[in-house]
Amino acid sequence: MRILVLGAGALGGYFGGRLAQAGADVTFLVRPGRQARLAAEGLVIDSPFGAARLPVRTVAAAGPGYDLILLTCKAYDLDSAIAAIRPAVGPETAVLPVLNGLAHIATLQRAFGAGRVLGGIAKIQATLTPEGVVRQLNDWRWLTFGEVDGTLSSRVTALAALAGPAEGMVAEAVPDIMRRMWEKLVHLGTSALGTVLLRANTGEIARSPGGAAFMHRILARNAAIAAANGHVMRPAFLADFETLFADPAGGYAASMLRDLEAGGRIEADHILGFLLEAAKAAGVPHELHEAGYLHAKAYEQRRDAGRLPR
Repeated sequence: MRILVLGAGALGGYFGGRLAQAGADVTFLVRPGRQARLAAEGLVIDSPFGAARLPVRTVAAAGPGYDLILLTCKAYDLDSAIAAIRPAVGPETAVLPVLNGLAHIATLQRAFGAGRVLGGIAKIQATLTPEGVVRQLNDWRWLTFGEVDGTLSSRVTALAALAGPAEGMVAEAVPDIMRRMWEKLVHLGTSALGTVLLRANTGEIARSPGGAAFMHRILARNAAIAAANGHVMRPAFLADFETLFADPAGGYAASMLRDLEAGGRIEADHILGFLLEAAKAAGVPHELHEAGYLHAKAYEQRRDAGRLPR
């Protein structure tokens, strides 16, 4: 199986690097500056599961001949990512995106055809340091994927087998990837909406009057959106996140809040906008989703105008 990884940053560098370390045929599609650094220094991984400095194959422009493309970009870069990988997508190529949310699935299916797009989830905390090191920040190391139609195809089982020996990585092919992606969207959408709208982490919200009830209300509405789309959330899943959002000692904040506080780009449309439209379509009360999405889009207007605090 020939694998093309778009980018060699936190996610692509970690999972692609671990696959290459295990002997997989991996090529990284990167910008010229990153390509030069990788040629000179190798792909450097700093991880509690083993550090590595790996010689890797890179290209600055995609070409044909790949069986799988691992897509690890941010949602706001999806259009440029599609243009970058398009020359590499052949009749039998599978595209495995591990973006947040669900909106990208339909976008990729329109670009390449429904049969070429897999569903995927990456659970990892990692960063690319200014020195070009892929640094893993905790023990999360999971890559979960499957066919959108729920079949356990030969291509997803082959990828799981290829990743099996990889150090510091747990890869699993599953028959219910869409349910799992909806679960991730429910908890991510709740934490993003609540922490971005209130500009506080979960513990700070829980310590505020009515804060836990506010977060539980968002969680219930997101669960209702998922149910309307055919994916009923498991009681144990909801109980776990009810506990998280009610914990006054908690310090969890969505990555969208961290990006916003740093003055960076955010996935407002892909997460909050998607859930707002899904709430309207499902007949779920959506005033909180509307407020959160409006808050995020107004931030984008301030950012674009250069009016963020210095």
